[in-house]
Amino acid sequence: MDKYLQVDPDFNQLIESLVQSDETFKVFYFDEQSQVMDARGSSMAVHKHPDDEFLVIGQNDHVRLDRIITINGKIGPAYEQYDAYANACFSCQAGYDE
Repeated sequence: MDKYLQVDPDFNQLIESLVQSDETFKVFYFDEQSQVMDARGSSMAVHKHPDDEFLVIGQNDHVRLDRIITINGKIGPAYEQYDAYANACFSCQAGYDE
């Protein structure tokens, strides 16, 4: 897995405000295999370790903060990576043979 990258303090504040609210939320994120996953719930907590930070959703989902694409539609730290993948040109020939 990639080394943890520190997240913007504004994003940390967003996470803290969601943790304190009773709001239901939906998170899109990259898992350990870089697959796009989603989780939803109404209870979450942040677990801080010396080398990384995780958002714990309910009992089962642990999401690294720097791997969050969006949370409740708000852009997360991994959005740029997701956007670059979505905009990649897989075939510049548009299906035509040369």
